Amino acid sequence: MTLKATFIGLTAAAAMAAPAFAEYPDRTIELTIPAGAGGGTDTSARKLALLLEEKLGTSIAILNVGGGGGSVGASQFMQAKPDGYSLFATWNSPLTTVPQVQDVAYSLDSFTPIASTSETAYTLCVKTDFPATTGAEFLAELEANPGKYTYGNDGIGGTMQLAAERIFQAKGIDAVAIPFGGAGETLQNFLGGHVDIYGGSISTVLPYVESGEAKCPIVTSAADVPALEGASGLEALGLADKETLLWRAILGPKDMDPAVVEMLANVIDEAVNDPSYVEFLATKGEVPNVVKGDALGARLQSEYDALAEVSKALGL
Repeated sequence: MTLKATFIGLTAAAAMAAPAFAEYPDRTIELTIPAGAGGGTDTSARKLALLLEEKLGTSIAILNVGGGGGSVGASQFMQAKPDGYSLFATWNSPLTTVPQVQDVAYSLDSFTPIASTSETAYTLCVKTDFPATTGAEFLAELEANPGKYTYGNDGIGGTMQLAAERIFQAKGIDAVAIPFGGAGETLQNFLGGHVDIYGGSISTVLPYVESGEAKCPIVTSAADVPALEGASGLEALGLADKETLLWRAILGPKDMDPAVVEMLANVIDEAVNDPSYVEFLATKGEVPNVVKGDALGARLQSEYDALAEVSKALGL
């Protein structure tokens, strides 16, 4: 079942004013992901795209544009036409954190917020021979060896680095941040031995935890995450106030037609809450989280403002 007929019925007035959208969508939609293939945002967006194709009755082409902690893809996407055929599947960091520490061409006003999709914690993981297993042991090992360990993250000043540094600052830990283009790139460098610690989304590293190639002593949420048995939530470590979450969203270019935005937000809501997608998210340690339109815009602005203060305090 598609939503074309429903869309026409609900937005007749808008269709009269903008006849180009009367049959929307009638061609392929391009979905830009500001990270390389294989990372958490990429795999989540590709799975969601399959459901959106069914519900929209059109094909969706995936375009991966990694680099700069997501800023390269965001900068390229902001130039797209606001015609509903260019969408942006991102995580929060490129929008709320990266612009504060990098000179980027875009701002929150460069995009049209459509709907968020899911949220989860970040995690810090090590190889199985690392001399610590629990969260407390992990932090103690880093604290006892200032400057010894490197950790990969999703870009300078990205949310992953911020999440880690909030914890490290609280414990007086000096670890060396190594930025990469996304969780997939971070993972490959971690597995290849180029960094000691993987810092990124749970979904990307989970298969390697399950295969016994990695262990994750800590997550950046206050609560434990069932998908990572044995990983300590921050509340158990006395650091609940240092919680930092990763969440994902679909946006469009600036000045999209409000009727198209509303239609897409509703379709995304349906897709995210489809039982198959909820189950998919659970296997990756994520949960559905849909915030639409102006409310999503307010969430982005609130997080941007809050992280600006934290970034300044941490000297990022």
